[in-house]
Amino acid sequence: MSQPTEKPRRVLPMLADFPHRVTEVVRYGDLDPQGHVNNAVFATYFESGRVAMFRARDLGIGVANANFALARQEIDFLRELHWQDELVIANAVVALGRSSFTLAQAIFRGEDCAATGRAVMVTLDNTTRKPRPLPQEIVAQLEPWKYRGDV
Repeated sequence: MSQPTEKPRRVLPMLADFPHRVTEVVRYGDLDPQGHVNNAVFATYFESGRVAMFRARDLGIGVANANFALARQEIDFLRELHWQDELVIANAVVALGRSSFTLAQAIFRGEDCAATGRAVMVTLDNTTRKPRPLPQEIVAQLEPWKYRGDV
């Protein structure tokens, strides 16, 4: 008879793994009838983190005649969040592709990780609405924002 195997323990990220962070406070309107933050609002928190990262003075990436569009998003919900919790949305680059890049994201309440996520951002040409290569200068700007933990 075989022994049941244990699932490998998931290693949660630490706040120090992420070079970019932005703060949020849970609003009453973020709650659902169960009294915790609605799952869809986690996606909004991650969006706020990405936008703040792209518009940060020390990064401020932008491509002439192009925009970054969200192509894929994954979220793992780990803990409940409640009204007036103070949050940190953490962001880091984990992969660079030809026309896209992938961000690792996490939501922290204090040192506790409440959710993790990944977002694939594609560079879209404003005229053709098709993907276009990431310019080398943008790739160079993204390098210092790489994830500092184990991927």
